[in-house]
Amino acid sequence: MAIIDLKSRYVLNWSVSNTMDAKWCAEVLLEAVRLHGAPKILNTDQGSQFTSEVFAEAVITESKSALSMDGKGRAIDNVFIERLWRSVKYEYIYLNPPADGLELYKGLKHWFNDYNTVRRHKALDGQVPAKVYSANKRLIPKAA
Repeated sequence: MAIIDLKSRYVLNWSVSNTMDAKWCAEVLLEAVRLHGAPKILNTDQGSQFTSEVFAEAVITESKSALSMDGKGRAIDNVFIERLWRSVKYEYIYLNPPADGLELYKGLKHWFNDYNTVRRHKALDGQVPAKVYSANKRLIPKAA
């Protein structure tokens, strides 16, 4: 699971799990909120973990965000995160199949760090996501 800022393409938080249950998804989200603040709107697909009470409670009550979900069969609604996972698979996982979960975690940690801090994006005028995210965060007034 990954939480991405759409404007900057910055990956705010990510994690891997064998089960991807609702509680774990909520924990990944709430860690992103602790690190970066709550989004006004959080968009997900309609997977069972995201439609669960546990996850909805974390989004609405704990983070105070609005929960938006993709329309059924509308992967295009979540195109940015879908593209991120395609890149992860084709640029890292398929080329370097990990032997175990620890190797997967270490490799993804390196990949996401490079994605955020080194990889330039055409859609960001050749800038890296971390720079765009940081610049935008300074422009947003902090909530009282």
